[in-house]
Amino acid sequence: MQNTTEKYHGASIALHWLMLVLIAAVYACIELRELYPKGSDPRELLKQWHFMLGLSVGMLVLIRIFFRLRYSAPVITPLPPIWQQRAAKLMHGLLYLLMLGMPLAGWMILSSAGKPVPFFGLELPALLSVNETLSEQIEELHETVGSVGYWLIGLHALAGLFHHYLIKDNTFKRMLP
Repeated sequence: MQNTTEKYHGASIALHWLMLVLIAAVYACIELRELYPKGSDPRELLKQWHFMLGLSVGMLVLIRIFFRLRYSAPVITPLPPIWQQRAAKLMHGLLYLLMLGMPLAGWMILSSAGKPVPFFGLELPALLSVNETLSEQIEELHETVGSVGYWLIGLHALAGLFHHYLIKDNTFKRMLP
């Protein structure tokens, strides 16, 4: 079980695309909740799915990190300039921070607000004691980072397409099933 010289490990590829779908669903749930009045059942259900799917992303990214550390990335051919390599490392680092930090922040928001932390029929333990002020501060940060996340994900996708269609290297192909 390892990367080939041309592609990432199959599990890494599957997790990448599964997490894309999950992250899109996380964002969709939190955006679509605005269509419903506060306190309504559909709004609360969308928020609950937002939490559960977000926590799923947080757990799956740990598996992705394991594969990323265990197996080196296939080489990009032709090799991009050093500034592009550094930009890619920075982007991937920020995306991993987003995928780890946002679910953790969501868990902390619910915990410090004294609310249950749902996870597919389970209730996860609180990470923090009840502190409404802290909950509001973390929530504000969570929302801001979530907005930045749209840009990071968009830039990541554009970079992949740029490499595939304009530079015509194998960057994008390495992550295709």
